Amino acid sequence: MKHLLLSLLLAGALTGVAQDIEPTVPADEEDPYVLLCGQADQAVADGDFDSAAKRLLEAMSLRPDSPQNVLLLSNLGMIYSYMDNDSMAIAVLDEAVRRAPELRTAQSNRGEVLLKLGRDKEAFETFGNVIAADSLNIDARYYHGTIALYNGKLDTAEADFAILKSMMPEAIATARALGMLYSLSGRDREALPYLRKLISLEPAPEYYAALAGSLLALSELSEASGVIAEGIEQYPDDPELYYYRAILNRDRFLLDDARADAARAAALGVNPKRIASIFAK
Repeated sequence: MKHLLLSLLLAGALTGVAQDIEPTVPADEEDPYVLLCGQADQAVADGDFDSAAKRLLEAMSLRPDSPQNVLLLSNLGMIYSYMDNDSMAIAVLDEAVRRAPELRTAQSNRGEVLLKLGRDKEAFETFGNVIAADSLNIDARYYHGTIALYNGKLDTAEADFAILKSMMPEAIATARALGMLYSLSGRDREALPYLRKLISLEPAPEYYAALAGSLLALSELSEASGVIAEGIEQYPDDPELYYYRAILNRDRFLLDDARADAARAAALGVNPKRIASIFAK
């Protein structure tokens, strides 16, 4: 359950909080620099990241000394990351931070790419620097708390996610963060409303499994059965859902069904030690 929830939260960190490229400069249709920036923004919206990068590079070549270029560099770094050219992304973002250490957007973007690369310690420090300068920075709090949770620093994660809860209580990122935090800290009852919300807004198999796990931990077998059935109907090859259905059937004393589900979960890739634990109870 722990590794499932952590991977889910980290996946959310990379896709669910602040992926939009910020507008680069004030609108001025007569200015070629601004025109190129606008074209870059549109290319990003269209998913044409190669064109977006070229337009930003052209804009910066027109005005190499423009103060706005630091923000363009920050955006360019994220565009390279979207293209999976993460070494270039880090190099560009390092330059943006070097030019303007106070630009929190560039620091946060750099932290996101470091997290994507699995360089968690550096990313944690980067987001910590952003929080030190701006304690209410939502994106930094989300990522900082995510990494803290991954490393077992539940108090730090709780403090970071409390800011999300107070500032954006209805956001999907808040539901994701608190659902995972409460699940991992054994507060399954508190996790339920957030996990249910995730199911309604993002019906991914991981969320069905997370909710099923919390319900089973609370012996809420009837609701767990419905959640698992709905999940399997949509995702008939998800291993975690069969794992939890095996637990459900074990708790209902349907041992033959439990063994069949456990075998299916194992065939789909669930760790044999987890499978064995189902029947060790």
